[in-house]
Amino acid sequence: MVRTSMNKRFLLPLILFVIPTYAAETEPDATRIVREAIDHWRGLSSYTEMTMVIHRPDWERSMTMRAWTKGKDQTLVRVVEPKKDRGNGTLTDENSMWTFSPKVNRVIKIPSSMMGQSWMGSDFSNKDVARADDIVDQYDHTILQREEVDGVTVYDVQSIPHEDAAVVWGKEVLKIRDDYVVVEHAFFDQDDKLVKKLVSLEIGEMGGRTIAKRQRMVKTEEPNEWTEISVNDVVYEIELKDSLFTLSNLRNPRD
Repeated sequence: MVRTSMNKRFLLPLILFVIPTYAAETEPDATRIVREAIDHWRGLSSYTEMTMVIHRPDWERSMTMRAWTKGKDQTLVRVVEPKKDRGNGTLTDENSMWTFSPKVNRVIKIPSSMMGQSWMGSDFSNKDVARADDIVDQYDHTILQREEVDGVTVYDVQSIPHEDAAVVWGKEVLKIRDDYVVVEHAFFDQDDKLVKKLVSLEIGEMGGRTIAKRQRMVKTEEPNEWTEISVNDVVYEIELKDSLFTLSNLRNPRD
């Protein structure tokens, strides 16, 4: 009896030590979830055909666009329709961004001070279009909660920028499914006030993976004004030449 009692006495602290350690190892990492969500959307490379609808209370306009991405730093977006906007394009390469307008036949570099400005009159900013992964490296991420929605686990991740990060947001909060589809992305100012929110309205299979097929960006102060982007077709993991992501190709398309 003494030996059994002693074994139990030593076994109990061991169990208490092992269980929390195992739980910590299986707890998902918030930074990894955000990184995987960005990688899931872009892939190693991609080609996308999409439609952007800009809605205002008294008017609405639509544009058809083609977009290419390669790695984490290179993005090219070009307007196809309507005819009056055809050829307008945006190129991002690492930390630099340029736009081209056939009407003025000029390539203009976007300064960092204007990355938060509207892109083509939409509710998306130049930064949103660039889809830079600054949020991964320049933010601290915390899982606020997890919940089951229609059989899918959704993580609420709070992302707070480092003190020296060159960003405009006070924080960002993302709802990310366990298959790395972003359900919602909220942007808050330095006073913790919600400024705008990107919501995935339609999720489905396309390009061999589950993605957000239709997303709407809405600014809090103007709920009747919004911009939707719908993916019409997408192909992932394709071979793209570096020459595609050049100022020369932005001005004179060869794709």
